[in-house]
Amino acid sequence: MNMQSLLGSRTCRCGKVHTCDIKAVFIGPGALDNIKETTRNYRHILLAADQNTYKVCGEAVKEQIGGALEHLLVYECEGYLVPDEQTLEALEQQVTGETDLVIGIGSGVIQDLCKYVSFQAGLPYHIVATAPSMDGYASEGAALIIGGMKVNYHAHVPEVIIGDTDILCDAPLEMLKAGYGDILGKYSCLNDWKLSHAVTGEYFCPEIYGLAYEMLQQTKDLGRLLMNRDKKAVQTLMEALVGVGIAMAYAGNSRPASGSEHHLSHFFEVVGIMNGEPYFAHGIDVAFSTIYTQRMRERLLIDINWEEAEAGDQAAAGRRSFDWEKWENSIRSIYSKAAEGVIALQHRLDWYSVDYTDIYRAEWDRIGEILREPPSSLELEEYLASVDLELEQFEKLYGEKKITDALWFAKDLKDRYSVLWMYSDLIGMDGNGV
Repeated sequence: MNMQSLLGSRTCRCGKVHTCDIKAVFIGPGALDNIKETTRNYRHILLAADQNTYKVCGEAVKEQIGGALEHLLVYECEGYLVPDEQTLEALEQQVTGETDLVIGIGSGVIQDLCKYVSFQAGLPYHIVATAPSMDGYASEGAALIIGGMKVNYHAHVPEVIIGDTDILCDAPLEMLKAGYGDILGKYSCLNDWKLSHAVTGEYFCPEIYGLAYEMLQQTKDLGRLLMNRDKKAVQTLMEALVGVGIAMAYAGNSRPASGSEHHLSHFFEVVGIMNGEPYFAHGIDVAFSTIYTQRMRERLLIDINWEEAEAGDQAAAGRRSFDWEKWENSIRSIYSKAAEGVIALQHRLDWYSVDYTDIYRAEWDRIGEILREPPSSLELEEYLASVDLELEQFEKLYGEKKITDALWFAKDLKDRYSVLWMYSDLIGMDGNGV
C-alpha cells in the first residue's frame, strides 16, 4: 500500500478537512537505511529505547545518526516497561535547550513516551518500530499510566515512521499476535462508533470508518502467515497498523481504533499494574476482549424485545434507577488508588443520569442492524485460533470475577459511549452474564 498517499490534508464529504502531519512513512525491507537522510538536518538528537529494543537495532540507528547524537537513554526494566511518572521523568530530564529531535526505538510504550515528551517540549520525533504490535504509531494520542489510571493525552504524530520488515519479522511472536489482535479489535470499535452515532448523535465519518475497515479486511486472514513470519504478511500488518493510526489522526481522536474492547484491555492493564498481577500484551487483551464485546451484542439481540417491554417486561424496559453509593463502593473496591479519578470522571460526565430508553426503543431496528454487522463471537474465536490464541488462556489468567468486573466497570474508565453502556442500560448487573 502507498502510505504516502494518505499523508497531508484532504477535504472529506463529511464536511471536514482531515489532516495527517506525518512527513514520511517507510515500511519494507531495508527501511532502516532511510534514517541518515531523514535526520540530516538535525544536530542534537535524543535517542530513547529499552534494553530489549536497543539490542535489536540501537547500534545501527546510532551509526546513521552519527555525531548528531546528543543523549542516549536505554531503559532497564523487568517485564513490561510501564509509561508512568517515573519513566516519563527519566526521558524529560534528557531534553536540553539544544535538543532538536527525539527518536524512539521500540513499539507501544517507547513511542508513547517519546510522543508525549517531544510534544511537551515542542520538538519533532521519529519512531523506529521494532514490532508490528499496536496501532498507535501514527496517532496523536499518548497513552500513559498517571496516578494509577490509563490516561490518553493529546500529543502529536511522528514526523517519520520507520518500519523495517527485516526487523519486524524477527519480533517476538507475542508481538505479532498483539498487532494482529489490535487490528481484529476494529470489528468491535468501529461497530461502537456506528452505535454511538445512532444513539448519542456522535460525529461519524464514513471515509475514516472506511479507511480503518479496509485495514482490517486486508489483515484479518493473515494469521497463519504471520505465525510463519511471512515478510509480505508482516508488511501488510504494519501498514494496517499505521493506516489505522492515520485514521485516528484524521478524526483527531482514537474513536476509529478504540472502543469497548480497548476499555476492557485498559481495565486488565490498570488493575494488573496496581495489584502486581500479570496481564497480556495490549493487543492480545484487545483480541480476547473483542470476543466478549461481541457476545454482548449477541446477547442484546436475543434478549431485548420492545414489544415485551411495553407489556411490562423489566428485562427490556431500559435504565434502572442508579445507586451512586453502591457504584462508588464497587469502584473503590476494584480500582483502589485510581478509584477517586474514576469516580470524579463519571460525576463530571453524569452519564448515569442519561436515559436512552426512548432512543433505544425508537431506533431499535437501526441499532439491531448495526449490532449484527461484526462476525459472530465464534468466528472471532476462529480468527484468534489462527495465531494460536485460545480463549481458555484469557479465562485462566484473569478468572471469572475479574472478567465480570471488567464487563461492568471498564466503561467507567473512559468518556466514550460503547456497547458496554448499552449492555449496562438494557441487561443490567442482575443479568446472567455473557
